[in-house]
Amino acid sequence: MEFAGEITDPVHRYIRFSQVEKEVIDSPAFQRLRRIRQLAGAHLVYPSAQHSRFEHSLGAMHVAGLAGETLLGKGHIDYAEAVQDLRLAALLHDIGHGPFSHLFEEVLEYGCNTTHEEMGKRIIMEGEISEILDRHGHSADLVCRLSFGQSKVNFMNEIVSGGLSADIMDYLPRDGLFTGAEYAKVDYHRLLSSLEVSKCRLAINRSALNSLESMLISRYEMFKAVYFHKTVRAAEVMLIRAMIGADEALALTDTSLKNYLALTDEATLERLCALGDKHAFAGKMARDYRDRRLLKSVYEKFLHKRDRQKMDRKRLHALALRIADAAGVDRNYVFVDASRAPSMPLTPSKEEMYSLLVVDKNRIYEMPVSEIPLVKSISGFFDMLRVYTTAEVRAKVERSVKKVLGEQETLYMGAGKLGQ
Repeated sequence: MEFAGEITDPVHRYIRFSQVEKEVIDSPAFQRLRRIRQLAGAHLVYPSAQHSRFEHSLGAMHVAGLAGETLLGKGHIDYAEAVQDLRLAALLHDIGHGPFSHLFEEVLEYGCNTTHEEMGKRIIMEGEISEILDRHGHSADLVCRLSFGQSKVNFMNEIVSGGLSADIMDYLPRDGLFTGAEYAKVDYHRLLSSLEVSKCRLAINRSALNSLESMLISRYEMFKAVYFHKTVRAAEVMLIRAMIGADEALALTDTSLKNYLALTDEATLERLCALGDKHAFAGKMARDYRDRRLLKSVYEKFLHKRDRQKMDRKRLHALALRIADAAGVDRNYVFVDASRAPSMPLTPSKEEMYSLLVVDKNRIYEMPVSEIPLVKSISGFFDMLRVYTTAEVRAKVERSVKKVLGEQETLYMGAGKLGQ
């Protein structure tokens, strides 16, 4: 592959790019990612977490290229152009993110039942990016399908998104670097050099299992310490409520590409803060977020479940109303939030990674991830359930939570009580 230049990067040192990658990077749709933070409101807790989807996408491209070159050298990929397609797919895997990254996913789901992946497909196929890819002899359709885990070659999908993906091998060390967290150490070079392919699935050499275990534990710790941090999530709850409340006024879920591509973090926040009396609640949430007058957590409980039950939006809302009424406070200012994530990464088909293929000398076998030391103890889903309110009514709501939930309340659907 002939490269057109390189970028200095604090995680990977140098990231080289080809001419087609340069033109994609220079497109307005991709440059927009500079204005969407990778970790939404985390900078209000970790001030250096100002990095964007732009840098992460470059890093994912770089790691995907290293993976592709490993597989090309071992004969699992037949031609060098497939490595270029892989790099392009990783470069574009986040092109559809809205303002405040994954937070906007909740707004899209609430307002128009779509996802950032669906928006990403449209941005690739309906605009300038498709023309750039076609001009350089790359199938926009193939790159698009590969970007979102839908190509016919499964191990290629797994390189872009999955338990051994370029995505996780960039975002963990990058988020760790910019938050200052010490959990996110990933020996991705060891993992990449061990990659093999069997039955159209990625496999790793048994000697790299320790590196995989370390990465999975790092991801788990980052969710608890950073992604689900109570103050980070307080800021995110405020943004979500503001955006949902302002959707009608600001047409945030108008999914025409012209409107969607104009949505960035600061532009959206500015519009939210300018809302008038008709949308006073949404405007107040946005201004308090901007000025870091954040909600206070009055209750939290960490739940680690091996089933897939979860509290839906209606149950959470009903519980918030009960707590507010018992406290005698405005219903708008009690928030019950359930943050949920699988403790194992998801496969391209959006299933939790339960097993992986392992190469041991001349033998290849399927190994449950639960057989990796330490990983068994964290497999399944973990939830963080919290009750938030404003500083002014904190004491009242705290007393109300104890009254409504009870000291021994399980705080989970399995109890059959919440939301009734």
